[in-house]
Amino acid sequence: MLPSFITTLLFAMSAVTAARSTRMLGSLQANFWRLIVATSFLALWAHSFGQGLTGPGLPIFLVSGFIGFGVGDLALYFAYPRLGARLTILLAQCLAAPIGAAIEWAWLGTTLSLSQIFWISVILGGVYLAISPVPIEAKSLKTVLVGTACGILAALGQAGGAVLSRKAFEITKAAGQSLDGMTAAYQRILAGLVIGSLVYLVHWIRENRIKKTMPAMAKIPLRRVAPWVLANGLSGPALGVGCYQWALATTPAGIVLPIVATTPLAVIPLAMVLDGEKPSLRSLLGGLLAVIGAIALTFLV
Repeated sequence: MLPSFITTLLFAMSAVTAARSTRMLGSLQANFWRLIVATSFLALWAHSFGQGLTGPGLPIFLVSGFIGFGVGDLALYFAYPRLGARLTILLAQCLAAPIGAAIEWAWLGTTLSLSQIFWISVILGGVYLAISPVPIEAKSLKTVLVGTACGILAALGQAGGAVLSRKAFEITKAAGQSLDGMTAAYQRILAGLVIGSLVYLVHWIRENRIKKTMPAMAKIPLRRVAPWVLANGLSGPALGVGCYQWALATTPAGIVLPIVATTPLAVIPLAMVLDGEKPSLRSLLGGLLAVIGAIALTFLV
């Protein structure tokens, strides 16, 4: 359970730093450079201290990265402008846990006890209470439906990627081998980097913004944007996903995903320190409820 909690803290830091880098560079460009930073760091680790691109689980890890980093993240990108950040996060985080548990049960035969299911529900209920959005602004039915579909697809991507990683670790273990979380994260992120790069390139060409974008970028001093991009890349897709894979190597996805779903709650104190935001009473109560559920779940694992 420890790596699940570390993952949550790292993902929270990634969310805060991503907000800063996105404001400076834009969503697609910030995402592209965070993947470059993370892939470089993970490649250095995997080819120096880890197992590189070896192991019987490599094909499954690549598919996991394609579904998680590729399909899941891309769906989030399309859901944000249609539903808003809070409702998108709510859909993706809170649906990923039950979907992941169901897929893992149907495919890998992993079951959860009634007590575990209860406390998982408490965690997700606390997350809902803390970040449940205000009513959606007046938008067309088509916009809401497309955004909801994208949010659900993001949840499927996160859940599917997690269960596939569990399967890859099982294959590796059955072959009498082992794989550390950082190497697994490296093998996954390669597919994500390909998808992220292609999407960024297509968007760049389609919008014909090369000449318009470059002068604007030049106005942002490298010393200002670089720390946020580095922090985002290292805390999220590098160290964060490394700990995430470490957690999935030893713990069912149905338990890891609810813990990681508390990431928006961990953002609250970071946003207070870095951005001066003040949490509402509902957010604090929801956070308390989720923490109680996470502590109880820890003792049941």
